[in-house]
Amino acid sequence: MAAVEVDERERGSEPRRVMLWRQAELERAGFDPTAAAAIAERLDVDLHTATDLLRSGCTAETALKILL
Repeated sequence: MAAVEVDERERGSEPRRVMLWRQAELERAGFDPTAAAAIAERLDVDLHTATDLLRSGCTAETALKILL
């Protein structure tokens, strides 16, 4: 029974790990931590779209308005 409980905890933390990874990638691309966190929480926002906006010359502020 303990192994099942560990598995459930690990599964439960997977969305958190994904969100933190997305946030780190967004910060690396140029979003400030607050904007990166807001975007990272929205799984309906494609990570590549967000980073491509910055790469194509869009400001982080404008990209945030487009994405959210």
